[in-house]
Amino acid sequence: MSLSLASLDLFPNVFLTVLAILISGLVSLTITYRNHNSNRNNLPPGPPGWPVIGNLFQFTRSSKQFFEYVEDLRKIYGPILTLRLGTRTMIIISDASLAHEALIERGAQFATRPVETPTRKIFSSSEITVHSAMYGPVWRSLRRNMVQNMLSSNRIKEFSFARKSAMDKLIERIKSEARDNEGLVWVLKNSRFAAFCVLLDMCFGVEMKEESIEKMDQMMTAILNAVDPKLHDYLPILTPFNFRERNRALKLRRELVDFVVGFIERRRKTIRNPGGSESSFAYLDTLFDLRVVEGSETTPSDEDLVTLCSEFLNAGTDTTGAAIEWGIAELIANPEIQSRLYDEIKSTVGDRAVEEKDVDRMVFLQAVVKELLRRHPPTYFTLSHGVTEPTTLSGYNVPIGVNVEFYLPGISEDPKIWSDPKKFDPDRFVSGREDADMTGVAGVKMMPFGVGRRICPGMGMATAHVSLMIARMVQEFEWSTYPPESDIDFAGKLVFAVVMKKPLRAMVKPRI
Repeated sequence: MSLSLASLDLFPNVFLTVLAILISGLVSLTITYRNHNSNRNNLPPGPPGWPVIGNLFQFTRSSKQFFEYVEDLRKIYGPILTLRLGTRTMIIISDASLAHEALIERGAQFATRPVETPTRKIFSSSEITVHSAMYGPVWRSLRRNMVQNMLSSNRIKEFSFARKSAMDKLIERIKSEARDNEGLVWVLKNSRFAAFCVLLDMCFGVEMKEESIEKMDQMMTAILNAVDPKLHDYLPILTPFNFRERNRALKLRRELVDFVVGFIERRRKTIRNPGGSESSFAYLDTLFDLRVVEGSETTPSDEDLVTLCSEFLNAGTDTTGAAIEWGIAELIANPEIQSRLYDEIKSTVGDRAVEEKDVDRMVFLQAVVKELLRRHPPTYFTLSHGVTEPTTLSGYNVPIGVNVEFYLPGISEDPKIWSDPKKFDPDRFVSGREDADMTGVAGVKMMPFGVGRRICPGMGMATAHVSLMIARMVQEFEWSTYPPESDIDFAGKLVFAVVMKKPLRAMVKPRI
């Protein structure tokens, strides 16, 4: 759970205005300091900032979302720029060749994470996490375990039963909602719930009642809200005034541990006494006896297990749900693509329900999903990177402690890489006139899951979930706009993932 940029859009202007007034007397000093410091550090160019708060005041005064603010800045300062938000300095990169140099060619140097905020540390349990652990033996052990024992292609196939169950429930939920609302359904709510149910099965391997699933979902969302950076995370001088929020975070953490440990104990009992309806394998099974550091006797504590399960659930829920919402929106806006996709599904499977084994044979479906991830990456920024030692990039210094951010639309919508990059065009992949390896090894053209050593380990699982979900939803229903003949609003906003600013409520018509 590394630093997210989404919550920057929530900073109230009033706090920054008051703070700016209090420190306005330091303007002349900061101009002198900035000029000296810029020359000394040779950081990439960027907008001059205020004393103490840096560019926070300018950002909030812009009345733009953070990604919109960055989009404006890159037009002025180019594909690598510096932005200072309070005590945090960000180097923002939006160029494919620079991303490849940093994350592929010199991956070890850019493989660590920035220091966690105080609130995030409450939920990270001794930094025993895959996503936000510093580059080193703990991270290598946890990631290797997740990739080899949980997210390999063979292991993912073993959970086909969980995906089938979740897909069946998804279709029934959509049918029920449509019956009750004259054909209208909320796309994001239903798709993210289906993704969450799959991950629950994979993580815990125990049956859960509906109320337990809903409570778990609510707690995971509460965690994401709690760890999103707040004003004091950028201005530590305000930390003493944050005791109430810290107490709320501690209380939430205690509630989470108490709730989740019950399911961890159930899984332990299942392993000791196998049989019944519980899954034969789960992510937890790989963690109970894991040596966190090679050669040591240290295994994850129950609190560590809660942290690892939480990040597993949160990493793939909102991003998958958002991808489905954008995908359905594009299919509605491009009915000829929706019709062509349905025809491919029909010709591939006939009247039976789409199964996972069918997806690999559907060339157009795979092109639709790849174009979806190019045009609408799950986030506009990768998780923040840091450097393990002072280095340089594009002739500029990159010091230790700086947040290195990669702005994905700057790459996936670069007209030097893509023809008509704003157009949703799966045929660019079908025809072979354009293509991209999402791992970035052969060259970075799109990186919806990041690239390099910190590439999202769940990339294969995520694409499998998105592909199957879209196939089932298109097979079962014809999707159209509400009100009829209206245009889709493709404006986005950063929450935990990039979601549609105006949530998609669509009309469905059963095909069968």
